[in-house]
Amino acid sequence: MSAGGSVTVGLAEKTVFFKVEGKGTFQSSVGLKEAVQKMIQKGYREFVVDLEDCELMDSTFMGTLAGAALRLRELGQGGLTVIRANERSRELLTGLGLDQIFRVVVGAGSAEASPVSTIAATGSASEEDRRQAALEAHEALVRASSANAVKFRDVIEFLKREGGGGGSGGES
Repeated sequence: MSAGGSVTVGLAEKTVFFKVEGKGTFQSSVGLKEAVQKMIQKGYREFVVDLEDCELMDSTFMGTLAGAALRLRELGQGGLTVIRANERSRELLTGLGLDQIFRVVVGAGSAEASPVSTIAATGSASEEDRRQAALEAHEALVRASSANAVKFRDVIEFLKREGGGGGSGGES
């Protein structure tokens, strides 16, 4: 595991498992988003995120989870479940209303899967890729709950200015 954290991707039958170790932050969000997109393209519709070893999550990481859940909702199939969340993680997710778009299970469940790959926290994403992922993640938080609009308005405006343009218009 790197100093920041990592996300391991595994498969079990028709379910994709992500195990977060250390910190779930903007640094691993690009890789997480790309892995979700790739698995959706391959036909996977059930995603499980294991937070047992997750120390903390930032808003970009949580927004990336929200974007994945919203994408599955748009497809009308499958869903995302967070398992083994500690009390702090549960508070963060429910505080942003994310429990309304995916299941959050505290301290239960099992995530046994064949490892496929690991998404390192540092990743090889460009600064522009990280900025775009952060923008899309924060926009997903607002789509997940309108109450988040005021919380992340300044972040979204900053990311738009830094990118020199408008909203993402893409999928999260």
